[in-house]
Amino acid sequence: MFHTARPEDILDGSITDVYFERTLRILKGKGVNPVVKAEFMAKGLPGDWPWAVFAGLEEVIYLLERLPVKLRALKEGTVFHPYEPVMEIEGRYQDFCVYETAVLGLICQASGVATKAARFKSLADGRLVVSFGARRMHPILAPMIERNAYIGGCDGVAVIKSGEIIGEDPMGTMPHALIICMGSTVEALRAYDEILEPKLKRVALIDTFLDEKFEAVNVAEALGERLFAVRLDTPSSRRGDFYRILEEVRWELDLRGYSHVKLFVSGGIREEDIPVLNPLVDAYGIGTSISNAPVVDFSMDIMEVEGRPVAKRGKWSGSKRLLRCRSCGLRRTVAAAAGTPRCDCSGEFEDILVPVLDSGKRLIDREPASAIRNRVLAQTEGLSLS
Repeated sequence: MFHTARPEDILDGSITDVYFERTLRILKGKGVNPVVKAEFMAKGLPGDWPWAVFAGLEEVIYLLERLPVKLRALKEGTVFHPYEPVMEIEGRYQDFCVYETAVLGLICQASGVATKAARFKSLADGRLVVSFGARRMHPILAPMIERNAYIGGCDGVAVIKSGEIIGEDPMGTMPHALIICMGSTVEALRAYDEILEPKLKRVALIDTFLDEKFEAVNVAEALGERLFAVRLDTPSSRRGDFYRILEEVRWELDLRGYSHVKLFVSGGIREEDIPVLNPLVDAYGIGTSISNAPVVDFSMDIMEVEGRPVAKRGKWSGSKRLLRCRSCGLRRTVAAAAGTPRCDCSGEFEDILVPVLDSGKRLIDREPASAIRNRVLAQTEGLSLS
């Protein structure tokens, strides 16, 4: 058996820290079940990120729609900052007590993956970015990871099931295994071209047996105009100066009239590599850096009990509104009961923490992954990464 939870385990509250189960027993035993409002917020972000992308809401709604609770949240794909509330649950505490662990897990990892993808897409400056990291995580998690990589900004995903979830065809080139089985890169490429449908772009992996410069020329001569790109997945032990390798490949291809052939790179690409490689690279396959993204460390804290503001030390008590100016984008957190102020630019503020669920009734439309991705791309355009 796989060492994973079944969906039923999450839905019945079994995936919970044991102290919540014990708390529930105590509250039931004492007949205590107040109406509370609990807030989700991150006081800081990984790596001193100045912003992050809120993700995981679709799964949170799926989990909580069975409960008699109300939920306010940012729309999925909304940019947020430290100390801003991203979600609030309102209901009798016993009804959702055991779900805190699961809800946090759903948004913490999803937001981390989406944010890392958004950062890579921003750094790539218009170049194609494909999620290649499913193999680095437990396969049960692959669709979740790639879905959030896509909404964060990746142009495509590699896994078949992930493509079904986001409504897009998966993207891929060819593995080293095909080349080894066929005996040479050129033979593997010719077989790819012969067997697979024309709509699939011909991308040759050129680091299996020979020097990348010579293999690039070999595959270009074999396929000519039908060759879309070459991919360099050169291992670090053979990489040396990756920029210079790419420079050589580009030079040799251009010299022989193959300037149409694009350069696709993968294999341990980090954020700091992107600005260096951008002058030569047309597309990136990003694996571990996205799939193993640091989680956003959200916490859930009760902020109000039976209408009375109350919170633990270090937290601001009371239910809150998160406002954003329609004109200049300025954001402000205010008490829920406060009136709506006017922005210093004279623009109008709008609430971006909005009702999304009320006792099983969904209050917002379910959005396709592509629409959420477009929201992320629009909001992150021009944002500083540090």
